[in-house]
Order: sequence, then C-alpha cells, then structure tokens
Amino acid sequence: MSDKLILDNKISKAAQLIVKSEHVVVLTGAGISTHSGIPDFRSQNSGLWKKNDPLQVASLSTFKHHPERFYKWLLPLAQQIHDAEPNSAHKALAHLEQQGMIKAIITQNIDNLHQRSGSQEVLPVHGSLDLLFCLSCGEQYNIDQFWSAYIERSEFPHCKKCDELLKPNIVLMEEMLPMDVWDKSIQHIQSADLMFVIGSSLLVMPACELPKIALRNNAHSIIVNLSSTYLDEYADVIIHQDLNDIVPMIDEKVSLLMK
Repeated sequence: MSDKLILDNKISKAAQLIVKSEHVVVLTGAGISTHSGIPDFRSQNSGLWKKNDPLQVASLSTFKHHPERFYKWLLPLAQQIHDAEPNSAHKALAHLEQQGMIKAIITQNIDNLHQRSGSQEVLPVHGSLDLLFCLSCGEQYNIDQFWSAYIERSEFPHCKKCDELLKPNIVLMEEMLPMDVWDKSIQHIQSADLMFVIGSSLLVMPACELPKIALRNNAHSIIVNLSSTYLDEYADVIIHQDLNDIVPMIDEKVSLLMK
C-alpha cells in the first residue's frame, strides 16, 4: 500500500471518529503554532529551553527578584506572538467547532491564536500573553496599552494604580495553573468520547495527563504530531506528519461526510 493511500485511510478514519463522536475535546501544544512563526520549547535546534534554563528566565522567582532578566527573555517571544497570525490548522479547528464537531480546545499555548482564528471554547491552561496583572493590587490591563513602550524602548509595564511591576497572565515555573480553567478542562475531559491531540509531545505536566484521563473513560483518540508520544500505542489514529497540512485535510473530510 502506498504512503498516500495509508495517509488517506488515516484521514478518513480520523474524520469518521470525529463525526461519530458526541464530545470531541482537542488538546494543542506548541507544535500547532510553529507555522505561525512562534518557536516551540523543546525542538533540538530552535526550542526555547535549548537556549535558556527555564528556572533562570521564566520562573516566578526570577520575575520577582530579577524582572529585567525575565522581561529580556520574554521580549523576542512577545514580539513573535504579537506578529503571528493563525495558520491553517488553527482555522480548521475553528471551522470544526463551527460545524458542531468540537466541544472545547484545551491549549498549552499562550499566543491567543485559537481565539483569533474564531474558536469560542478555548481553555488556555498556561494563561495568555494578551493580559497583564498586578500582583499587588490585582488590577488587570490589556498588553496593548504597554506594547510600544516595551517593544520599542524595553520599558517594563507598571500598574497605573499602584506603580508595581505588572506580570503577564502566563503560568511561570513555580506557579499553579489557573484553577478555573483547569477545572473546566477536567470537566470536558471527563465528558469526552474522543480526544484529539495536536502538536503536543505530551511531556509537560499536568496537561500531558489529560488524554490519559479520557482514555481511562474509554474515549477514542487521534494524535497528530511530528514526534512520537507516550500514548501513541493507545491511539486509534496516529499521524506523524506536518499538522498544518493534516488538520485541514481532516476538516475537509469531515465536511464531506456531513453532506
């Protein structure tokens, strides 16, 4: 059997599983945003953690005691996220949700690209870079208010109410996940009859445990990721190819099945 025919069969099986399921939950990782120009964290050559020790640049301790180190590290990533646009995989997932095929997207990404592509039920378990908040008084701000000063002049954002340094609404090392988002994610996972993992190596705790919970509840699973994961052997469909091509192909096949 040719590689093309094998892939076509996998695409068809994935689409059939989605159409037959009642509660599809998607988990996305950094791999879905690399085509939008945002680097992932663990790739051999370009991964962010290959260049920096996360505890030294992206921990709560670093933010509190060495904010200049934190904001210097964040600057290029913030610029890449600011300039990024949703890619075909983001748009395909938004379309699947619009068709009623997806109930929720749980994402490990902080780039807000799912929301910008039109997805409605997005649960960013690691937070989102579009908001800043004050650890002192709790005031929140949209990052756009401070963007030019930060990007163009490297000025750190400060609270307009109490003048304390503002922290991006992202989960740093040493921090807990946002419990409201996490609890809602668990509710969706426990209701899932199909888990669709996209662009995640399933290495980051505790998000990597979510598909395992769904599988324990007898949910089917689809995994689309360039590298293998610890759950590959349990998946109904595994596709180790460019997700920017594969996810739109699955979306297109779902649309054909629904006609």
